[in-house]
Amino acid sequence: MDYRILQEWKFETLCDLYSTVNVTQAVIFCNTRRKVDYLAAQMSKEKYTVSCMHGEMEQNERDVIMREFRSGSSRVLITTDLLARGIDVQQVSLVINYDLPSNRENYIHRIGRSGRFGRKGVAINFITETDMRMMKDIESFYNTQIEEMPMDIANLL
Repeated sequence: MDYRILQEWKFETLCDLYSTVNVTQAVIFCNTRRKVDYLAAQMSKEKYTVSCMHGEMEQNERDVIMREFRSGSSRVLITTDLLARGIDVQQVSLVINYDLPSNRENYIHRIGRSGRFGRKGVAINFITETDMRMMKDIESFYNTQIEEMPMDIANLL
């Protein structure tokens, strides 16, 4: 599902989304380490409990974060494409592409983090006008139509 917004409105939209839906566990993908740190700080400032992980962190720190996320003690993980491949967490019900990936191959790996092991899952893309070309490329490459997010998103989760 895509949700078209201005870059400046992404954070406010994310907060609105979290006040609307009940999320078991979620992964939020950003394209840069700096954006991961920024978003985690902003979410924490708004009293959301989040964890973040990216490649500049020490491996033992990343291991602790993943252990907490897998156990459910951490429910929202903000990350780069570091987590897009090969990580299985059964309870992830929501993936948010806060930033659309810069290449179409990473898109399928990112959204594949939700709804694993036969569970229900939803992926939401926050896209801006500048992301439209990449979104069309992704749709064409995977021969699919990505739907616009419905108003009753809470019913999907």
